[in-house]
Amino acid sequence: MKNTHSPALKDLLSLIFYCLSFYAGIILLSACSSNKTYYIDSINGKNNNSGISKSDPWKNLSALQNIKINPGDKILLKRGSTFCEEFEITAKGTKEQPIIIESYGNEKEDLPRIVGNDESLYAVKIFNSDYLTLRNIEIINTGEKAIPGRTGLKIECKDYGISNNIVIDNVTVRDVNGSLVKNDGGGSGILIVNGGDSILSRFDNLRIENCHILRCTRNAIIWNGYYDRRKWFPNRNAIIRNNLIEGVPGDGIVPIGCDNTLIEYNIMRDCPDVLPMTEAAAGIWPWSCDNTTIQFNEVYGHKAPWDAQGFDADYNCNNTIIQYNYSHDNYGGLVLVCNNGFEKDYNSGNRNSIIRYNISIGDGIRPKKTRQGMFSPAIHIAGSVNNTIIERNIVHLNTKESPDIDNSMIVSDCWGGFADSTVFRQNLLYSSDNSKISLTRSTNNIWEENFFLGKFDSIPERRNEKLIDFYRNNVLTTDKNGYDFYHDLMDVHRIKHINGHVINKDKIESFWNSLLNNK
Repeated sequence: MKNTHSPALKDLLSLIFYCLSFYAGIILLSACSSNKTYYIDSINGKNNNSGISKSDPWKNLSALQNIKINPGDKILLKRGSTFCEEFEITAKGTKEQPIIIESYGNEKEDLPRIVGNDESLYAVKIFNSDYLTLRNIEIINTGEKAIPGRTGLKIECKDYGISNNIVIDNVTVRDVNGSLVKNDGGGSGILIVNGGDSILSRFDNLRIENCHILRCTRNAIIWNGYYDRRKWFPNRNAIIRNNLIEGVPGDGIVPIGCDNTLIEYNIMRDCPDVLPMTEAAAGIWPWSCDNTTIQFNEVYGHKAPWDAQGFDADYNCNNTIIQYNYSHDNYGGLVLVCNNGFEKDYNSGNRNSIIRYNISIGDGIRPKKTRQGMFSPAIHIAGSVNNTIIERNIVHLNTKESPDIDNSMIVSDCWGGFADSTVFRQNLLYSSDNSKISLTRSTNNIWEENFFLGKFDSIPERRNEKLIDFYRNNVLTTDKNGYDFYHDLMDVHRIKHINGHVINKDKIESFWNSLLNNK
């Protein structure tokens, strides 16, 4: 069909389109220019100021109570300020115009501090929000007495639906005195809560990066979500990356009720031995989660009275991957893989966990009795876990300070059942003291090309004598404790003031390929 429009009509239509585009741009520019920035300065501000310029700031965070925060708005807190008040915000940004809460002023001054009151359950709370970033802030919540459930930063969505793109970046949370007892409510540095019955609610694309969690009890970063498989509405696509956790005696990073969580390049260190004997805790682990990836992390100095492994693939979880992590000098061992067989109604079990390319040096050093006596195996499998693969891990057990300390390499025991179909493939297991492997009543264990070095009561495979010579001539002559040799497979990873270690993926894979080619 021929085009019947005249040239004049074409020109008119083009002019109309141009005008509409021009005025749409003006409207959009006007909307963007209406974004506001609010300044708050606890030292020089006044609450009867306008709050919308550096020269006319508010004094208190409470000045925001009667303000509607719109997409694209910013809330800036003056460096050197201390705000002794709870701060709660609900705000909805957009992908194009997120809401930003951060610091301003001389970067040589301290980050602005938000300090909870004596009875505060949180110092900062982000509630039912979207596309909101909190960065470059310090949060403190210390009361006269420890309170169960106390946290520094609470991020919550309830009866809301989907809370999108909450970002916590370079935030310090310190000195939070919650309870040391998990069943009493515990305590945490950062607590992520999603729930509700009228509207199922969850977080999507939550990110916590570059943060410092210091001297918080009981835990560092932990969720409280829909853990029951009969009411399954998991948080999705969380990223917990490049955070430093220090002086936290309990659990480090624990996603609960989550799907597709990535936890990488974090350091947890120097966990004080202050938990009651009733308490179990570990470094980084999921509970009631699917498709969790834990990689390139370092955990050391964990001293919980029970467990205290660097890493854990816990129960009600499917498809957990723990890879390229470094665990050392912990009371517990490298890893726990477990399922509570007594919990059946809400629990889907523990299926398809993969533990690979991790390095453990000097773990399993608990010097005192646990619930079942002296117990600190390097690899602990508890309960009816199914289809677990443990491959290409390096475990170097050093001489223990006392002969009473447990020196087990692998224990697979009962927790309402026993493990089935566990594959141990191409692991390098060294013990300088006499060690053992105890599989109890676990079934269908498969052993393939593992390397047993040092002293063992018995092993399920024949030793490779050539590899024993290699280990003696290379690893042990460099440093009998293993640190010097294996640190060459790692890169220095600095977070805040700490130089940590991160396993170099190419180096460790090359090491294994070379080892297997020359075995």
